[in-house]
Amino acid sequence: MLDGLLGNMNEKQAEMKKRLAEEIVEASVEDGAIIVKANANRQIIDVSIDTAKIDPMDLEKLQDLLVIATNEVLNIAAEREAAEAQKMISDMMPPGLGGLLGMK
Repeated sequence: MLDGLLGNMNEKQAEMKKRLAEEIVEASVEDGAIIVKANANRQIIDVSIDTAKIDPMDLEKLQDLLVIATNEVLNIAAEREAAEAQKMISDMMPPGLGGLLGMK
């Protein structure tokens, strides 16, 4: 029984990672001067810089804004991943037992 449960869990985790890879999140700073996109697996997939909104020669500001936008998009992705993991575990619990672990 435990082998079946663990095998099912590995399969569900693989399915979850696939779904998360397809879910795109983004964060922007300075009214869209910098936009960072990632998937919900916390992989950065795109960075765009609008040079009309930020001076690319102000390297210190550019670096700071890149760090802020990157951290923000990774936080959003982590929240999506956590919600999906909680849902997966809740779905695997037998009916009526999900509340035992504080899950809904």
